[in-house]
Amino acid sequence: MDNWWYRNIVEPGKLPLLLALLAFVVTFVATRCTTRLIRAGRGPFRDVTAGGHHVHHMVPGVVLMCVGGFGAIAAGRGWVAGATAVVFGVGAGLVLDEFALMLYLQDVYWSEQGQKSVEVVVVTAALLVVLLAGFSPLGVNDLGEDERQDRAGVITTLLGNFALVLVALLKGKLRTALFGVLVPLVALVGAVRLARPESWWAKRAYRRRPRTTARAERRAERHNARWGALERRLDDLLGGAPTAPRPDR
Repeated sequence: MDNWWYRNIVEPGKLPLLLALLAFVVTFVATRCTTRLIRAGRGPFRDVTAGGHHVHHMVPGVVLMCVGGFGAIAAGRGWVAGATAVVFGVGAGLVLDEFALMLYLQDVYWSEQGQKSVEVVVVTAALLVVLLAGFSPLGVNDLGEDERQDRAGVITTLLGNFALVLVALLKGKLRTALFGVLVPLVALVGAVRLARPESWWAKRAYRRRPRTTARAERRAERHNARWGALERRLDDLLGGAPTAPRPDR
């Protein structure tokens, strides 16, 4: 285990990336939990205001990303690189938690549009995992031919799964993409099946295919009738229940 850790994490210089990934995920989860407590009026946490204006947490997130990013460029290697990676990961978690606000240029945190932030976080985390677990030969000494082929196979598999996760997201299948990050077969199923009628993929790929659009709509109706309530509860669990009642799909 110690040899694996050194050859795949320490020697290639991936320890800062691992620290940034952990800080990113922990910050996002902690932020979602904190905002829900604030919304429910529980605990010691309260919204931050300045001059009567609500200060969104992406503001300190941008500051931390700047500090961590420029600090990492100046630091090079050593413990400072690890520390700046943690700072950058924390800032990225705060910023991407409010990605929907930047996308729509309005406060949609507690709305169905606000759940887009969760999709962006899933894609970002999946990409970081690909980079981290890619077993890149760069920076690793004395690689044999067999080990080089093994690493190439792992990289190819991870990149392929990331592409499937991205397609599933474009087809409007957040839950499939989320589980597909962990189970590649799930991402494959989501990528090859029909897109949701309201998704980015359907609006563009099915624009001149009325029969496919009709099939997608019929499948979505059957799916919603069977699983719609459960999926809405899962969406609300991941991204927070919208303030206004969502319309039936």
